[in-house]
Amino acid sequence: MSDAYNLLIERIKSINTLSSIAFLLDWDQEVLMPEKGVFARTQQMSLIAGLSHKRLISDETQSLLENAEDAQLNELQQANVREIRRIFDRQARIPTKLVRELAETSTNAKGIWAKARERVNFEEFSPALTKMIELKRRVADCVGYADEPYDALLDEYEPYAKTKDIETLFADLGSKTAALLRTIEQATDKPDASILNRHYPQQRQETLCRQLLEVLNFDFSSGRVDTSVHPFCTTIGGPGDVRITTRYLENFIPSSLFGTMHECGHALYEQGLPIEHLYTPLGEFASLGLHESQSRFWENCIGRSLSFWKAHYNKVKTAFPNVLSDASVEQWYGAINHVTPSFIRVEADELTYNLHIVLRFELERAMIRGDLDAKSVPAAWNEKFEKLLGIVPPNDREGCLQDIHWSMGLIGYFPTYTLGNLYAAQLLEKMKVDMPDFDELVTRSELKPILNWLRENIHRQGRRYRASTLIQNITGKPVSIEPFMNYVTAKISTVYGL
Repeated sequence: MSDAYNLLIERIKSINTLSSIAFLLDWDQEVLMPEKGVFARTQQMSLIAGLSHKRLISDETQSLLENAEDAQLNELQQANVREIRRIFDRQARIPTKLVRELAETSTNAKGIWAKARERVNFEEFSPALTKMIELKRRVADCVGYADEPYDALLDEYEPYAKTKDIETLFADLGSKTAALLRTIEQATDKPDASILNRHYPQQRQETLCRQLLEVLNFDFSSGRVDTSVHPFCTTIGGPGDVRITTRYLENFIPSSLFGTMHECGHALYEQGLPIEHLYTPLGEFASLGLHESQSRFWENCIGRSLSFWKAHYNKVKTAFPNVLSDASVEQWYGAINHVTPSFIRVEADELTYNLHIVLRFELERAMIRGDLDAKSVPAAWNEKFEKLLGIVPPNDREGCLQDIHWSMGLIGYFPTYTLGNLYAAQLLEKMKVDMPDFDELVTRSELKPILNWLRENIHRQGRRYRASTLIQNITGKPVSIEPFMNYVTAKISTVYGL
């Protein structure tokens, strides 16, 4: 193995080890930190971000990278160096001062967002959002782009993706979604979803969610689950320390059940990354779209399937013996797959969920272009929401204040959720070819072969390939909306008797 390569990898590992401390501090802020700790946390996050960035873009790192690029390397080493070059080139264009300012602004903005959401007062959050948008525009200008500034931000989360391609994909998906919704409206055999709104005590939900995590093969010796305002997954020290959170609503059980399974999907990906490549690109996920494919796969393809609940519905009935005594597993399956426009993205059904993403994509793209200012977001949100989903949020907490992403500066992240849905459906299609007994495995609660398939084809690959390339390598087809539409149409047809 080349000495030049070894020296580069040693330096990259030290930089990423430093960055992992920021992940721990971020987790602590969302889960444990007292409210008044935000001032000190802002300074801590800014310092770590600045130190990591300076070390990454230094002349020493550049020299080590150039030497490694000139060395004789095997395929995996070449992939690592390629991705380090990509990260280096992007980050070298961004001043360290701007990186620190982003870290400070995000740490403050998250607290401001949480208070504004609690008080249902968007005006409290508007100045923080205005500043964040201005900073992200500066990032886009520094990084550079061919067509529009949103490209530079999207590329951070879904490398090599282009806004115009996302726009085309979403337009096709939107039209087919609208057509299927019109068909559903004419259905006479509609499921009753009211059983989901009965009283489900939080403590019993917590026990049930832990049982489901065990069923899905979440490794508690390498992870933990906590509660936060907005569910998330973070990795502190590679596959050995993966943490997820969820939230509980006593009058709507899907929030915790499917939120937990969603974050578990993220965690399974992180717990399956190759430990031998820890703190290098080969030990990291390929893209956020691919990451979301794992969360959406376990939440929906598994967690909203009849096969899964044939094996585990009794756990729900046992947890809430006086709540669901009159509901069969078929009724439960119909309820959790009921299609209806709703206000909250993370609680949306599989079909209308993507319309929530289209909304956010269009709004943040407009903000980055300068076509929409932060103060006008609530009105624009409600107008687009009514156009896409036919309903208007009753307040901003159920509208434009529901997601934490903009406060964190994750502009360009939202499209990856829908890409995740598309990737997941395409992977499921291939998985069922490779495992003809797929549904029987799920019914028997034998999920390890399914996880092993994902481990081999997705998790262990790290960042060896681009996400779109990896999907094509696995399935033999380029990414398209067809597998998702086939999947969701088949499920909805069963539920609605179409």
